[in-house]
Amino acid sequence: MTDKFLPKLDWRRIDILIELAFSEDVKKGDATSLSVIPNGLKTKAEFVTRENCVAAGLQVAEAVFKKLDSETVFKFEVSDGDLLQAGDVMAVVEGNAQLILTAERTALNFLQRLCGVATTAHRYVTALPPNSKTKILDTRKTTPGWRNLEKYAVAAGGALNHRSGLFDRIMIKDNHRELAGLEGEKGIARSVERSRIMFPELEVEVEADSIEEVKEAAEAKADYILLDNMTNEQIAEAVQINNGRSKLEASGGITLEKVTEIGNLNVDFISVGALTHSVKAVDISLEI
Repeated sequence: MTDKFLPKLDWRRIDILIELAFSEDVKKGDATSLSVIPNGLKTKAEFVTRENCVAAGLQVAEAVFKKLDSETVFKFEVSDGDLLQAGDVMAVVEGNAQLILTAERTALNFLQRLCGVATTAHRYVTALPPNSKTKILDTRKTTPGWRNLEKYAVAAGGALNHRSGLFDRIMIKDNHRELAGLEGEKGIARSVERSRIMFPELEVEVEADSIEEVKEAAEAKADYILLDNMTNEQIAEAVQINNGRSKLEASGGITLEKVTEIGNLNVDFISVGALTHSVKAVDISLEI
């Protein structure tokens, strides 16, 4: 059983995703299974991982089978967030053979993708130097419609979730700064002030491309400053200039090697788009 904190799954949205998946895959029916498998035959199958991974998405896989047959028995052998070795059995499903084969690919598509996200997140978390205070964050660079699922999988891998969307944090990025600057100097300070007036309940983050912008954001008392595509030397300078006033987040072109380096620079967070936008699905099979 994992001790990681996992965000709540949005089952309303997941149910829609499962319906969409079946609508494009099954349509009028699984012609092969209906032709080959005797009606009413019962069977049992195991989900087996073919590579080391972090488990994520098992409840979603269960929901896929239950969508076709509520009497399907789904037994969890591991929990989301568990570290698995190649050959481990993740779950056992038992029920109507035709429907199990009909649901197989849809269930695997969810499970393989989400395990891939969790496994990638785990790699980045474990790339941090020992005793580093820095935490790994995800981004909004998620598969459309899958954000809740992918952020859940990120957490299963041991990383943290950044904002969920445009609604739950003020994020003043480069294009915002450019447009705010049309009104004159001190565009960052003006933007932070306006954000606090309009949405006083939300934290404010400012993206900084230069040391000067770091200074202005810190002086404006932004809650967070995103250090965008800065060198290690610039990040170290930003840490000194900020002097603990704002939380600092390094971002932009982050690789596993860079995580190890930046993790020694005393930033609070490193955000990594690759946790969700460049993920390899884990090799998992369903075996009768």
